[in-house]
Amino acid sequence: MSMNGEYLRVTPAELDQALKDPEWALDLAEEFQDAQEEHEPAPNEARHFTTHQTWDLLGFLLRRSAFPVDIVQGEEPLAADDWGYGPPRYLTPDRVRLASEALHRTTYDQLVQGVDPSELAEAEIYPRIWDSPTSLEWARDLFTPLTEFFQGAASSGHAVLIWLD
Repeated sequence: MSMNGEYLRVTPAELDQALKDPEWALDLAEEFQDAQEEHEPAPNEARHFTTHQTWDLLGFLLRRSAFPVDIVQGEEPLAADDWGYGPPRYLTPDRVRLASEALHRTTYDQLVQGVDPSELAEAEIYPRIWDSPTSLEWARDLFTPLTEFFQGAASSGHAVLIWLD
């Protein structure tokens, strides 16, 4: 079984409800995940997004670049309950807006510049596939849609729930 980075855009009212009732939020997340399997909207319109197994690589690259927001693990605890591989966390609408602005100014080429795959192996970045320079390309195809997802969330004033599943 693999570990996937998962995101759900929520309105401020939905975030308030999620903080009061995390089980409701998990049901909402599952509802959007199921709906997206049938109809996949553009990332800037989607309520749910996944970075699949690239979450740890993206986290490593973003931390290395001193990215101002933790868009891989989230920043605030949502619940103590496990949503797959640990509890969910979230970003407030203000942090989503800051992340969106920073993502807009960041390219994948900037993130991987100067990175040696051996650094990823040493850091034990999941999954452990870092045996060639081309392995750094693995997350490239998800970086732009992730940027678009955050731009859509920011333009709507949404918060974002984040968890590993």
